[in-house]
Amino acid sequence: MDISGNTIFIPGATSGIGLALALSLAERGNKVIVGGRRAVLLDQIHAEHPELDTVRIDTADASSIQQVAKEVLARHPELNVLIAMAGIMQVEDWHKPEGFLASAEAIVTTNLLGPIRLVAAFVEHLQTRPDATIVTVSSGLAFTPLKVTPSYNATKAAIHMLSESLRLQLADTTVKVVELVPPAVRTALLPGQETSDFAMPLDEFVDEVVTLLETQPDAKEIQVERVKFLRYGEARGDYDQVVATVNHSDPHGK
Repeated sequence: MDISGNTIFIPGATSGIGLALALSLAERGNKVIVGGRRAVLLDQIHAEHPELDTVRIDTADASSIQQVAKEVLARHPELNVLIAMAGIMQVEDWHKPEGFLASAEAIVTTNLLGPIRLVAAFVEHLQTRPDATIVTVSSGLAFTPLKVTPSYNATKAAIHMLSESLRLQLADTTVKVVELVPPAVRTALLPGQETSDFAMPLDEFVDEVVTLLETQPDAKEIQVERVKFLRYGEARGDYDQVVATVNHSDPHGK
């Protein structure tokens, strides 16, 4: 995708990677619409960053996605980029159902059904734009498991294969599919991750992502250097060592 001149919708961008990426992309000449569940945060973002448009959306709710898609396209018919950013991560214990079943269902709904429903809501419109992009967000944990977050790992692995498949299906359209593959980044995704020495500083991550988008406009995956340790363990032949390292870093593997 081009780094400027786009109209971009980022649901799940009221904090963390989503908000930092929204601000960075807005600085580079894009119109950015930020979506999120919490009205208070959206009002605060709009007050502090009036260049951003905001919309309330619950990506775990199919009807909310459908309604907001109509609203966003009515306000921004030139929209040509969707970044499906929303995601949740929870520590689970799969030794007994009460340790994982409720969280697993919530994670699958947000992390997998959410992006699927977002694509469904926007894909026909995006095909009418001369240069459009769907950005999915997987994780280094799609390729190397963190033992305490099985459902998160599984949904991100599914997003990777969904991205690969969708790219093939949409090859006959104007829509590109780009997969963003973050490592652990200093956000509130898990308790303690914001200050973890193992996690990548948020500003460094976003700066590298934007540089990659700018210098590799035809990239299929956006991989910062720090995620390649996780991404290519099997290819390098040191997968078992990578798994051991990730799961020994601290109680959350972060």
